[in-house]
Amino acid sequence: MTYCVGLMMKRGLVFMSDTRTNAGVDNISTFRKMYIWHVPGERNITLMTAGNLATTQALISLLEERSKEPAARQPGILKARSMFQVASLVGNTLREVIGAHAESGQRADSSFNATVILGGQISGGGPRLFMIYPEGNFIEASFDTPYFQIGETKYGRPILVRAYDPEMTFEEAIKLLMVSFDSTIKANLSVSLPLDVHAYETDSFERGRVFRVQPDDGYFELISSGWGIALRDAFGRLPDFTFPDDT
Repeated sequence: MTYCVGLMMKRGLVFMSDTRTNAGVDNISTFRKMYIWHVPGERNITLMTAGNLATTQALISLLEERSKEPAARQPGILKARSMFQVASLVGNTLREVIGAHAESGQRADSSFNATVILGGQISGGGPRLFMIYPEGNFIEASFDTPYFQIGETKYGRPILVRAYDPEMTFEEAIKLLMVSFDSTIKANLSVSLPLDVHAYETDSFERGRVFRVQPDDGYFELISSGWGIALRDAFGRLPDFTFPDDT
């Protein structure tokens, strides 16, 4: 399993993904799930994956290969004229990969399934954020639905629902995501550090702040312990429950 989040901010886009992949309690590995393409001054594209590892690796390999071979660059992830075209290309490629692996073609309940978060900006348009389903179709984020999660989403969602603000700075957004990931890691062993992070500034058309949060990261440890203490303190300040008189 995995956990990935993409946030749409007024300032730009923020992405975070874990790196744990496991096929049982005794078979745990670390694989990158965030991929970035950019053409300086022209486009920056970030993609995060969740699902079957063979499917997601085949998807990335095909996107990479077709972006480099001249005969396959139409439209190509580095040649598409809009983020909508990139989302369509990724969706079609994902459907192609799943169809090639599934015995009877692409199926909604196939063990070869994968889901993708795609975000970025191409010159001539604004930043856009999409979630792409195994069937190849996709939906787009807006400031009414300003973020997407894939993978093990339920444990980290409450903090996003309660605390997300599009006016946040990148630093505040990353702190929020760390709390969301810490809640998920505490509840599910299939999600774990290291975490990959990318903060993209609107209209920069460059790789943003890209870094990896390692298991021994001091700030993440501070967030994890501090969030637990804050929750206990907040719980203690809530009014005490009393049984109704007629019970």
